[in-house]
Amino acid sequence: GYGHTVPLSDGGKAFCIIYSVIGIPFTLLFLTAVVQRIIVYVTRRPVLYFHIRWGFSKQVVAIIHAIVLGFITVSCFFLIPAAIFSVLEDDWNFLESFYFCFISLSTIGLGDYVPGEGYNQKFRELYKIGITCYLLLGLIAMLVVLETFCELHELKKFRKLFYVKKDKEEDQVNIMEHDQLSFSSISDQAASMKDDQKANEPFVTSQSPTSNDSSLNN
Repeated sequence: GYGHTVPLSDGGKAFCIIYSVIGIPFTLLFLTAVVQRIIVYVTRRPVLYFHIRWGFSKQVVAIIHAIVLGFITVSCFFLIPAAIFSVLEDDWNFLESFYFCFISLSTIGLGDYVPGEGYNQKFRELYKIGITCYLLLGLIAMLVVLETFCELHELKKFRKLFYVKKDKEEDQVNIMEHDQLSFSSISDQAASMKDDQKANEPFVTSQSPTSNDSSLNN
């Protein structure tokens, strides 16, 4: 968060804390849900289309797509807005405007540059609403680009270097436990099948040994 508007009373500060505890997780969930739906149409389907339709390597297409998407995002949400802010804000140059865009969209938010604070600002309310929409769309675009780069095969291999590897002994113990559970379940199933077969067999009257002896004597 950045800006010069802050709560002064104790009630306002308490409300700000409660609102932040509830609002930040819901905002992250909202952004995650939106990004997961956008990335299907922006990244996965175009890469799969060029891979199947034109026969290009999927890894090469994914790398080129990520670079192009990153260039478009930088142009649309950093360079062009920085040029617009440098025109609308009297005391901002292009570097300061680009600095504001980067600090805002990277969620750092230092608050040293706040647009729309000039006294002679025209259409100030509309200008503030436009900045809010720009920040929201910019955050979504940044997350889409980061997710696109994270899905690259090379970065996945690089991330595996930092994964915690399990010990072989633990793996063997887990495998043995799984085998024992599967063996016991199979034996239980076999025993239940035998019981069912016995229950389904017709009853056979067994002859007594005395009747057999009498028949032999005759």
